[in-house]
Amino acid sequence: MGHTVIRQRKDRSVFKLLVIALAMGTLLTGCSSTGSSGARVVDRNTAAPKRPAVTSGQYVVKPGDTLFSIAFRYGWDYKELAARNGIAAPYTIRPGQAIRFNSGSSSSTTVVSSPSSSSRTTVIRRPAGTPMTPPQNGGKSTPATPATAVTTVPAAERAVGGWTWPANGVLIGKFASNGSLNKGIDIAGDLGQPVFAASDGAVVYAGSGLRGYGELIIIKHSDTYVSAYGHNRRLLVREGQQVKAGQSIAEMGSTGTDRVKLHFEIRRQGKPVDPLQFLPRR
Repeated sequence: MGHTVIRQRKDRSVFKLLVIALAMGTLLTGCSSTGSSGARVVDRNTAAPKRPAVTSGQYVVKPGDTLFSIAFRYGWDYKELAARNGIAAPYTIRPGQAIRFNSGSSSSTTVVSSPSSSSRTTVIRRPAGTPMTPPQNGGKSTPATPATAVTTVPAAERAVGGWTWPANGVLIGKFASNGSLNKGIDIAGDLGQPVFAASDGAVVYAGSGLRGYGELIIIKHSDTYVSAYGHNRRLLVREGQQVKAGQSIAEMGSTGTDRVKLHFEIRRQGKPVDPLQFLPRR
């Protein structure tokens, strides 16, 4: 009987120690994931999976393109695309230059872009036997475009500090995990109302060269994160300009869409992620 009582007391003591250890671990975890009050973007997930991207063919640079806009369009991390093509910082490219997506020195697939009076189109030539989409645009067939991969940010990384809402207004469109659907969020507002930088960074693209985004701004916040602001009426910043979180960078508009709204994206290493995982609750 005495041995039984002693063993029960030991079991209760061990249980209490386990409870205390678990509680301390929870507290430490909570402290480590708390975002800072500054405007610095912090990356707490160094083991996030790589995203698939367009990995065949090449793109011919046209006037107005930047390496960042090309990487954004084809689902690449700009650093990886630069390394693939031997382009060093500050990542200067020139019209007519071929940007390779494959690992070889040449390819039987060529992506050629040419400007038109209303929008820029892309003509893709592929080897015989490549699957094609149903005929469009007057019976001309075009190859199917791969959907941009998307990812969900792990919980440990959702407490990134320094992000603010890019506009005031009603949330009318949410992020969709399917790459062919919404790669960001949509915020309705009034024509001409201010659009704000969501975090500190440098403007790496400002223009209308990416079809479907209208007047677009892309901001690089770190080597991992960029954000995009589409459908603006007027752009108030230029490429290369440094901006602060909350700074007015554009006027909301309806370019490239059917109503006044801001389309906002956050991309991690080229992959679209849900902005609501980063923005403060409101």
